[in-house]
Amino acid sequence: MLKKFQKTNLLTAVLTLAFLMQYLGVKSQTAQTIYTKKIYEIPMRDGIKLHTIVYTPKDTSKIYPILMTRTCYSIAPYEADKIPQKIGPNSYLMMDGYIFVYQDVRGRFMSEGEFTTMTPNIPGNEKNGIDESSDTYDSIDWLLENLKGHNGKVGMWGVSYPGFYTAAALPDAHPALTASSPQAPISDFFFDDFHHNGAFLQSYLFAYPVFGYQKSEKTSKGWYNQHFIKTDNKDGYDFNLKLGSLKNVDKYYKEDNFFWKETIEHPNYDSFWQARNLLPHLKNVNHAVMTVGGLFDAEDLYGPFNIYKTLETNNPGINNTLVMGPWAHGDWHRETGKQLLNHIYFGDSISTFFMREIERTFFNCQLKGECDKKLPEALIFDSGKNSWSSFDNWPPKNLPAFELSFDKNGELLINKKSEAGLEFSYTSDPANPVPYRSETEELVFTPRAYMTDDQRHCSKREDVLSFQTEVLTEDFTLSGEILAKLQVAVNAKDADFIVKIIDVFPDKNPPLIYANSKIKAAGYQMLVRSEIMRGRFRDGFEKPIAFKPNEKTAVNIKLQDIHHSFKKGHRIMIQIQSSWFPLFDRNPQTFVENIYKADAKDFKKAKITIFGDSVIKIGNIE
Repeated sequence: MLKKFQKTNLLTAVLTLAFLMQYLGVKSQTAQTIYTKKIYEIPMRDGIKLHTIVYTPKDTSKIYPILMTRTCYSIAPYEADKIPQKIGPNSYLMMDGYIFVYQDVRGRFMSEGEFTTMTPNIPGNEKNGIDESSDTYDSIDWLLENLKGHNGKVGMWGVSYPGFYTAAALPDAHPALTASSPQAPISDFFFDDFHHNGAFLQSYLFAYPVFGYQKSEKTSKGWYNQHFIKTDNKDGYDFNLKLGSLKNVDKYYKEDNFFWKETIEHPNYDSFWQARNLLPHLKNVNHAVMTVGGLFDAEDLYGPFNIYKTLETNNPGINNTLVMGPWAHGDWHRETGKQLLNHIYFGDSISTFFMREIERTFFNCQLKGECDKKLPEALIFDSGKNSWSSFDNWPPKNLPAFELSFDKNGELLINKKSEAGLEFSYTSDPANPVPYRSETEELVFTPRAYMTDDQRHCSKREDVLSFQTEVLTEDFTLSGEILAKLQVAVNAKDADFIVKIIDVFPDKNPPLIYANSKIKAAGYQMLVRSEIMRGRFRDGFEKPIAFKPNEKTAVNIKLQDIHHSFKKGHRIMIQIQSSWFPLFDRNPQTFVENIYKADAKDFKKAKITIFGDSVIKIGNIE
């Protein structure tokens, strides 16, 4: 089953999918025809009741496992007589027969209580301790006691924030919780979603209404809709540049958005953010976990890799699986026939393969005992070859590690030292920050397209350093962890550093399949991996430290893991820059106590120097 997933043409894939759906009855049978719906108010240990919808198979001649998801995003439809066409993670599992449970988490929509972002874990599930683990525990306890027709086993799944709720139930889990699949899970808001290495994702300004306002009563509607930023300026770059300092966001959110207030009052990795880090609590987990993510997920890429690795380190011997495919956020549950991200095509029916062969196999094995297929430890998509690879561990231990270094004339060296004494400089100007997109983009919550975007717009800028290899004479695979060890100097007291790994297509390249016809395929510079580091946090995220002007200083940047083959005829490129706007906020490059409260006068140009003894390590980084 887990041989390389063979690509098929689009027509074949669509016909195959249609046949399978007809064979399984998905086309003729929907959830309305095979499930009944009941609504419950489940009491928690502190008396708060959580609104819960349960879908049970009409066929009562069998017993079924319970498959549960908890969300802050609504479990509509709320009407007792309305059932959606599809329930559960995917249609295959729906047809296989499960008791599906949907729950509004504390403080959201029809549930009681008060909402908080990334509820801190309270170890031990004590009697008076209230967190997502205890709420899940109490819910499972109630369901086992009050529902009929279950087999005593419970599974959980969730994508994005629901992925966090799934992961948050792992510590001190209920004994009946047998299988968990956190998908695109958040693990720490200082390194994923709202921040990367302490730098603020300015694109997320438009998400703050969703998370920053408490509801006044139970509601099936979005009470936060009235708070969204309204503007006639659809150019995201222009709007954010004219917005100026982040202190000007107060005119939109002011004091009434509690999450915005928490964000600006905690610019460093203090106890507020540390308490919301789930990773230290992933201990004593003793049931099967399958963590899922997208290699091009612009929201949650840090979470899947780090949750999997932490579980592996803290819980040796458990059934712990990692699946990373060529998807944007949550696309593994959206089958569009062709898997396309921006202008890059990865193959056909890849999401169907995951849902049918991976997700279905995992839950049916763990919850029903149907284990005729075995999943690998890690199933990772090679985003250059467009094929799946199976590994016994991740990061892989049996693949070679590489070191990239920067040489004169923009040359990128592989496992070679650059010439001694080299320096590469540019001027970073906050008034003219480097755009993160090659095309004009409207204001968006999640700017997905940039994850594989063409970087030629950056190559032409004087405030971006570009280094590339000679044309590759054979396929070259970079796989594993990435650590950029930069040696820098700044003539100011603060700066950001962005490192990007890019696949440069041949100068004579056939047209990109399914891409916009205006996109020039020859020489396309596909972004493969990238990350930002706020320079003030180079020695630790708890306490910012100013640069000493013009003093050589080490800045280490950990990028998320890679599995990408650069094909024969391609080149590998590294770009380094100090702004990435408006994806991330601008560093004023003046050392201020709190960048969220910086004044316009604080934003100044800075000369940035990258020294030739900088290196980028890729592989199994110790």
